Amino acid sequence: MCGILGVVQGRGFTVNDAEFAAGLNAIRHRGPDDDAIIRDGPVWFGHRRLSIIDLSPAGRQPMWSACGRYLITYNGEIYNHQALRAEIDASGAAPRWRGESDTEVLLELIARHGVEAALDKVEGMFAFAVWDKSENRFWLARDRFGEKPLYYAFRGEGLAFASELGALEPMTGLDLRVSRESTAAYFSCGYVPAPLSMYQDVFKLAPGCLLRWRPGEAAVIRSYWSLDDMVAEAVAEQGRAVTMAEAVDELDRLVLAATAERMVADVPVGVFLSGGIDSSLIASAMQRCASRPVTTLTLGFEDPRFNEAEHARAVAAHLGTEHIEEIVTPAHARDVVAKLDRMYDEPLADPSQIPTFLLCEMARRHVTVALSGDGGDEAFAGYRRHFATPALWRRIKRAPMRGAMPALINAAPDPVLDVGFSFMGGFARRYGAGGGVAQTMRRVAPWLDARSLLDLHEASLYKWPRAEHVVLGAAYPARDAAPAWSAALGEIDALCVHDMRHYLPGDILTKVDRASMAVSLETRIPLLDPSIARFALGLPLELRLQDATGKLVLRELLKRYVPEGLFNRPKAGFAPPLEAWLLGPLRDWAEDLLAPERLSYGLLDKQKVRAFWERYKKGGTMEEARIWAVLQLQAWRAARGYREPA
Repeated sequence: MCGILGVVQGRGFTVNDAEFAAGLNAIRHRGPDDDAIIRDGPVWFGHRRLSIIDLSPAGRQPMWSACGRYLITYNGEIYNHQALRAEIDASGAAPRWRGESDTEVLLELIARHGVEAALDKVEGMFAFAVWDKSENRFWLARDRFGEKPLYYAFRGEGLAFASELGALEPMTGLDLRVSRESTAAYFSCGYVPAPLSMYQDVFKLAPGCLLRWRPGEAAVIRSYWSLDDMVAEAVAEQGRAVTMAEAVDELDRLVLAATAERMVADVPVGVFLSGGIDSSLIASAMQRCASRPVTTLTLGFEDPRFNEAEHARAVAAHLGTEHIEEIVTPAHARDVVAKLDRMYDEPLADPSQIPTFLLCEMARRHVTVALSGDGGDEAFAGYRRHFATPALWRRIKRAPMRGAMPALINAAPDPVLDVGFSFMGGFARRYGAGGGVAQTMRRVAPWLDARSLLDLHEASLYKWPRAEHVVLGAAYPARDAAPAWSAALGEIDALCVHDMRHYLPGDILTKVDRASMAVSLETRIPLLDPSIARFALGLPLELRLQDATGKLVLRELLKRYVPEGLFNRPKAGFAPPLEAWLLGPLRDWAEDLLAPERLSYGLLDKQKVRAFWERYKKGGTMEEARIWAVLQLQAWRAARGYREPA
């Protein structure tokens, strides 16, 4: 795991030594072990190294290929690099290897086959930039699911790229300004979706994509790996006859192989353990691969409603791991919120970022690499919304006057809603909304305007409903009809794929990457091995979800290694007691960020935000997500200063 930075200077875009050095220093947390810069005319490549594979200077980056044609700066891990190196050796024309790093293997693959063909061969998580000096051509690439970040910006005839926006901020030639449209998208999703970033004309490379560019030519972006193609291949297999026992056998093989690949490192490796299905499965697979007890890492909460530490402890005891556990207190929360503004280079409205950081911080005291159970919910239909949203959609489609209902609900006084919509309020709460009837109905009003199942899915995840228009001078992203790719899928598959395409990289993987990299911890995610995702989507639905219970095949596999009584309980997630914190130990912090004078900068509707905050402080709204979204934007802005958007 590392941090990368680069510029290609050209007419209309230059940087100086101090700006580049400041940018590289801004991502020091991603690679505290070493740093280096290579300059060749207008091309500047920088690298911050977190040493994981080959700790010697032979793994130092940026790195030239043995032939001297290609220069790379690379962040990530190629899990099959040993097999690829053996393949190169078997060809009889191997280079004189300098070391054992996966970077060197990737470079030699590129030198032999080209960037696009090399990407077809590698398995891993990565973001990298390559310069072909012979043709003066550049490539930027990002891994298949988006585990590693990569931002880029064209200015004049130049290019800048980096692992995080913070590395680009010192470059005055980029003239970074906050984008109103990206801010509106953030309040819709809770994250800034690719290819947007919080700054105008700065973009994220989307997962599975490759950008090709040469000065004087237009950039070309294409998918070197297609989620759509993988889904199409998988869904075509859903009609085959397969028993649960056969599915469990195959999944067992895949999980064990993916876990073993991700345990390869020259530093200590552990695993996050919540006691839930996914993390327990990865912990059990690690223990089967290891020759001694593996290190399991757990974080709990003082509030028993949110604490799962005892479940993790029981799983660890059964597996015989070396278990490490810490409990989060409100004091910990106060300490962390002061760091989130710089930790996240874009606002992220996911309050589980607090315990995620604390878990990573604790883990880093014991290991340098930690495996995670993320990714299982998206592929194996593990979220409550995967079964609840289709049922809600069928009911909404039959609702009379549903096109007019949102306006009526928003115009009606609370007492009228409390009396007139008690039934619908109860139904909405059943599907994930909360609070009093009036507040619940205002929360779900946008759902009634949904045009498709996926439109409803997105509307139910909004942090601020469309009707609020909390971002001044900007419209919410367009709500289109169902995309073409969803037509061939069943309802639940469509929701799973939608989450894999958007929520997974935009929220989950961003959260884990920034929290872990803030403490120089590498995270690896076995359930995001493409072979596992393809297998999951190729299973008949009844092997993944039945009677509102998801991840059936994962549950059946885990039963082989952990007694069912240790993990079979309602899904809790990793959410902190946010309401208690915001109305308690974090209240002064929130009051400061939401003070009228700090909202008076022309981006947010101050009156709407203030009115909601005052209502929230009275209790019972169950709308922490809305307040948290504003707080994260305010904190992010305060940490960087503010440049008025156009």
